[in-house]
Amino acid sequence: MSKHAIVASFLLGILALAATTIAQTADSAVTPDRTIALWNGRDLSNWVADVPKRDADPSLPASFVVRTGMLVSLGKPEGHLVTKQAYRDYRLVAEYRFPGAGGNCGILIHASTPRALYKMFPKSIEVQMQSGNAGDFWCIQEDIAVPDMEMRRPRKADQKWGGAEGDARRILNLTDDSEKPLGEWNAMIIEARGDTVTVWVNGTLVNRGHGATASQGRIAVQAEGTEVEFRRIEIGPLPKT
Repeated sequence: MSKHAIVASFLLGILALAATTIAQTADSAVTPDRTIALWNGRDLSNWVADVPKRDADPSLPASFVVRTGMLVSLGKPEGHLVTKQAYRDYRLVAEYRFPGAGGNCGILIHASTPRALYKMFPKSIEVQMQSGNAGDFWCIQEDIAVPDMEMRRPRKADQKWGGAEGDARRILNLTDDSEKPLGEWNAMIIEARGDTVTVWVNGTLVNRGHGATASQGRIAVQAEGTEVEFRRIEIGPLPKT
């Protein structure tokens, strides 16, 4: 067997092991009974990075780093930082900012199978953080519904609502006026309760979906082209209804 074939076989083995680990973890999803700091302020020991371009070139720089007490998504190479543990029925709080130019990022919830869409995105529901559009939903091989679907989930005549390539995957938020100016800190709260997902940005309700096709999984932070700083990512029990 050639060196290239050995390397390819090794990488495929790693991906298969990662997929198995994610599936096993999802089966043992935790419902938090206390607040847990997913970002511990020190290191990335609670997380695993999945950056496809590093498969072929491990010498590429890291996409996620620790800097002055913050978790920083450098934006490139594109990929995801995924929690080792899966969760269900929780309240997630993330404080983030774009320190320079605005751009794209997101938090993925109920993440499971890695690289399920475009050989990049794990199967999940994305809560968008893109500057100007915070709180949009993007369906990634999963699905969720909202009221006023025809208005808030635009689609072409030949498209269907879904989470696969070619589907109408984007669900618009309720307001684009909730974000702070670039450089200032934003607070996003995500409540996952059964098959419903509710999102607030800086105290404003920006999205609420129901009928989600997943109710548990891992949490992921994106590297999607733009530097984003996180000073707080924590998960805890749901408040009483």
